Amino acid sequence: MVRGYGLTDSVAITSFQKEWLEEAAAYDSTLPKGWLVPMGSGGWDDSFIEQSRELGLAQICPRADLTTQELVDRLHAEGFVVRCHGLFNEDLMRHAVDVGCRRGDLNNKPSKVLVIGSGPIIIGQAAEFDYAGTQACKALREEGVITVLVNSNPATIMTDEDIADVVYIEPLTVEVLTRIIAAERPDGILPTLGGQTGLNLAVELADAGVLDEYNVRLLGTPLQTIRNAEDRELFRQLLSDIGEPVLPSEIVESMEEAHEALKTLNLPLVIRPAYTLGGTGGGIATTLDEFSTIVASGLAASPINQILLERSLIGWKEIEYEVMRDAADNCITICNMENIDPMGVHTGDSIVVAPSQTLSDKEYQLLRSVSLKIIRALGIEGGCNIQMALAAGDVVGKTLPDGGGKDNEYYIIEVNPRVSRSSALASKATGYPIARVAAKIAVGKRLDEIPNAVTQQTLAAFEPALDYCVVKIPRWPFDKFPAGDRSINTQMKATGEVMAIDRSFEAAFQKAVRSLEITNRDILWEDSGWCLADSSETDSADIPALSLEGLDKARLPLHPNDERLWALLYTLRRGVSPEALSRKPGIDPWFTRAFQNIALMEEELLSSHLDTDMLWRAKRLGFSDEKIGELTDRTPQQDGGHLRRRVRAHTPYFYSTYEQENEATPITSAKALVVGSGPIRIGQGIEFDYCSVHAAWALGEEGVSSIMVNSNPETVSTDFDTSDRLYFEPLDEESLLDILENEALAGDGAELEFPPSIVQFGGQTAINLSQTLDSVEMPILGSSARSIDIASDRHLFEEFLARTGIPNPPGAAVSNLEQALNVAQRVGYPVLVRPSYVLGGRAMEIVQNATELVRYMTHAFEAGMGRRVLIDKYFEGREVEVDAVCDGENVLIPGIMEMWSAPAFTAATPWRFTPA
Repeated sequence: MVRGYGLTDSVAITSFQKEWLEEAAAYDSTLPKGWLVPMGSGGWDDSFIEQSRELGLAQICPRADLTTQELVDRLHAEGFVVRCHGLFNEDLMRHAVDVGCRRGDLNNKPSKVLVIGSGPIIIGQAAEFDYAGTQACKALREEGVITVLVNSNPATIMTDEDIADVVYIEPLTVEVLTRIIAAERPDGILPTLGGQTGLNLAVELADAGVLDEYNVRLLGTPLQTIRNAEDRELFRQLLSDIGEPVLPSEIVESMEEAHEALKTLNLPLVIRPAYTLGGTGGGIATTLDEFSTIVASGLAASPINQILLERSLIGWKEIEYEVMRDAADNCITICNMENIDPMGVHTGDSIVVAPSQTLSDKEYQLLRSVSLKIIRALGIEGGCNIQMALAAGDVVGKTLPDGGGKDNEYYIIEVNPRVSRSSALASKATGYPIARVAAKIAVGKRLDEIPNAVTQQTLAAFEPALDYCVVKIPRWPFDKFPAGDRSINTQMKATGEVMAIDRSFEAAFQKAVRSLEITNRDILWEDSGWCLADSSETDSADIPALSLEGLDKARLPLHPNDERLWALLYTLRRGVSPEALSRKPGIDPWFTRAFQNIALMEEELLSSHLDTDMLWRAKRLGFSDEKIGELTDRTPQQDGGHLRRRVRAHTPYFYSTYEQENEATPITSAKALVVGSGPIRIGQGIEFDYCSVHAAWALGEEGVSSIMVNSNPETVSTDFDTSDRLYFEPLDEESLLDILENEALAGDGAELEFPPSIVQFGGQTAINLSQTLDSVEMPILGSSARSIDIASDRHLFEEFLARTGIPNPPGAAVSNLEQALNVAQRVGYPVLVRPSYVLGGRAMEIVQNATELVRYMTHAFEAGMGRRVLIDKYFEGREVEVDAVCDGENVLIPGIMEMWSAPAFTAATPWRFTPA
């Protein structure tokens, strides 16, 4: 069936049979009221016309001798736009679809589009939407479309004046958007790049009649599609209509209805609010008290006060497919991803691997076909993310109720009819620019008309294929809030994520752990309070076959939480078999066997002599030089050299691995390395990615090639066209020195010349690395490592202020608890505890007495990695920030800001100041 949209008229081409006409009307309300044109030899049929009127559709039947091309030409002559929907009668209609889409879309391409941003960074809605919005605005500009961007977050690349043609930094509300639409008069609105905020606003604008009043089209995802995907009742009905399995569930809109539903549904239940982001308000209820609490939260979180009560599939595999469709009904799957954590954990809080590792070819093809079926049924034009549950394998399935519930092999969990955090991950993992392609589809392009800007060798209609492994690990804020609830479930808690690429799962996993940047927590970390089992109850010889009940008695965080990956390795190091371990958390044995490979190599490194072969095998499993040195009691420098290669597409987009060939030949022109900021976390957010991107662009303006290093898949800095060269690597000493070594060129003498690094724009991550680079005499652009150390080390800064005669609160930098107590006693409580080299005020505390000081000092020394901690007198008063730029001689002060409270409300114009 071919469906079309014009500003006022549209056409759908179907078969001549009555049942197809009826199906077209019943399909969903996104089929516009317009003209139905049956194809066939029946000629004019008054009964068809009458039936179509009853269905709310008008119909014209062409003459029997009217060819497909003539039909399309005639329709276009009458002003109709023809687009493909479904695959009915594909051979007969292909030419009509091609001609119709090409002519119709070009004639009807919007000239001005309003792009809705996602607003402030919140859990579940972070830098990935800045990346998507930026990519889309650039793509629309390539098509000659004027872009009007509205967003309230100034720390984004998308709000730069060079990205969109018109930028509004305004609150994201219906009232504000209405005024902008009235002033700008866009032809279309693109809401699918602004996360849940953008989708919800599009629905609210439509419901308020604003889009109809100003004749604004929804681009990409039709309004009814948004409703069908986000409204739990409509989505459940759609699945039923297309013959997909539907979980036992109930839709409720009140507490009374929820408790009534318990008469037919048994606990545990998954509670999913409608129109929310990151699982907000939802959860898994196992008791009546939990049920009442989560239902109340879910109803409050849903904009339409609707929640889905759904049978729990905890323990099943969770699989995601990222899918793309154009108006001609061309569909591809871009990437499939497998969550290592089974169902019961929000995908944003799960460790994810791409491509999937445990699916059979039959299962892969089954879920792929289902994904394409769903995006077609929804009528999405652009990208969407489809999340599915797949029955667990035998090892895990035997631990689940009814053996894992083999009555259905899979279920559809939900669909995001927009770009999402998973979309950013899939885009960076595959080299397929999802947001860019989705934006071009929204203005009428077909997949086979869009070049893949990353490979520059294929069209967007080609499905990517991966010959490497990608692992994503979430970044949680519990190092900032150690007393918080560390358990994770269907409501997302991660603030960001890291991504790593390598040739094996084990290597990519270890690289991702290195990228997390958690102080004093590497792959070997274990909590001193953990215990596998009471030694009096369990003989060491029985550990490999330890029962599920035995693991239940272990003092280990094997339930879903941020420390589970370390607990898994702890268990395997002590001889528990992968199969026995898998039964407890429900993680597929393929992954626990991979983790065992890491544990076995650790044991080999500890017990055997390190030779070249062992070093090679350890490096291919992802062990860092530091960990190999720690396990073999050697320094990293003693481990010897190693071969690396960096795999690339046409665009210079690299990762490191231990192989025989190096494909990343050094850039021979002037160049500099920009150190990125790593995962989004509290205190180090999108603003540092903004700075890194501008550093790369500024280098380009000066004729210097930019080399970006970062591990964050959500960001603009890791987009394919931000820098001249991108290394997707951990931000640690080993990775940076390897990259610098790879980019080094032979100088006039015998020594290599290394490119300089810029460390000022990657937040505390880059600042910390400045001292490492300086220690091995690597050149640094901008502020020197010494200047950075003086500003970051509390003791050195205290001495600097004293030398320059600048007053500072009374106090002193201390290196132990006794000194801290003495200083606090001398200056008087309250005192402020401030570690060195920390971001976002981590481990800083206002301390009222000696008891609190003793408790906080341990955290302060740990956060500052053993450096001195400043103890000074705490004063209440006005706090002021001064931004300054210096070229070595001249100083420019672009702004002075006054803070009103903590967390600070900032006034860019401190009007309470007296003039100089």
